[in-house]
Amino acid sequence: MLNQIAAAFDRQDYRTAAKLLKEFLHESPQNPYGQLYRGRLYEVSGKLEVAEAIYRQLLRDVVNPKVATQARQGIQRLEALAQTRQQAAIAAATADPRNAELGMLVLEAISSDIRTTSAQNFARIMQLDAYTARLQIPHRGWRLYRTGAIGELQLYGQQLRTAEIPVFWAPLNVLQSLQVFQVQYFQEYQPNANTPWSEASAVCQNEQDQLGSLSFDWAEVTQRVEGRLPIFEQVVDTDARQRTQRQRKEQTQDYAHICDLHLPKRRCILRICDLNYQFHQGIAFSTADSTAIGQATNRIHWNNLLAFLNYQLPEQPVWSEFAPFAETAIEFPNLLKRLKSHVHLFGQDASPWNPAFHLYSGLAFSKDS
Repeated sequence: MLNQIAAAFDRQDYRTAAKLLKEFLHESPQNPYGQLYRGRLYEVSGKLEVAEAIYRQLLRDVVNPKVATQARQGIQRLEALAQTRQQAAIAAATADPRNAELGMLVLEAISSDIRTTSAQNFARIMQLDAYTARLQIPHRGWRLYRTGAIGELQLYGQQLRTAEIPVFWAPLNVLQSLQVFQVQYFQEYQPNANTPWSEASAVCQNEQDQLGSLSFDWAEVTQRVEGRLPIFEQVVDTDARQRTQRQRKEQTQDYAHICDLHLPKRRCILRICDLNYQFHQGIAFSTADSTAIGQATNRIHWNNLLAFLNYQLPEQPVWSEFAPFAETAIEFPNLLKRLKSHVHLFGQDASPWNPAFHLYSGLAFSKDS
């Protein structure tokens, strides 16, 4: 009967092949050739995932070299077909010039209990081996996974979401269009009689370094983004006699603390940095001597400022897993070079962490919009 089944496949008479195969498998359900033709039948009927599962099962369990070879060839046919379809879908998705603009695809963390299944689906969609796919999926926070035409990234993103892999995407021009105001200090203001402390006023610098006042309601702030940016300095290692032991190198000497307030209706971000904020002006957040100098005093002021923000924004989400995201973002230097950082730290203009933070905040803004 196997010869009859093979002949039916050769002349593409799949109805006859299905009928004969059903009879054959009823008598010999575990026959490897029967299972191979079962996979072929699913393949020609378009049920590619079922066909692939059968072929891979045969590769794992069958020692017959002829069956293994044909199963491997079946997998290769399916992979080639999937690639052809994907390329056609990408071409269609990027046909519109707007969909050809540069964008970013970001993976979100996946819990350990579904990590294995998610890695298998991720490997299938992105055409990776299972081990590499598992390494790409973040344990916490976000991972900047890929850049490219936004239409292509959206296509991949939709496929990943269908496979229940959390992911989002955003075009670069959306981030570039955001207005960023550098907060110098929050001014004293008169609370509203009905809703105390609902109004705020901040003295800010705009992108042209012009100083002005911006008034807003705390209800306009939908979320916060926090992070620490490393402060690098050139250092030289010396021995006890002050003789140079090593060449000059960069080391992290400190960190700058940054907090962004997002006002999506105004399409703007209020950026606060502990090294630039004028704690001696406006609202007093600390009872510490404002004339004192030192990192400890500055940290007290900053912590009290955050406590003030926590009081004003008790329900708004806070994105604070910048560090793991930045470690992946700095692997895309060409992207970061195209993005203005809007971070002003003396002597740190070349640091990739600055645009990485703006990218992180901008992605959170885009996700919230």
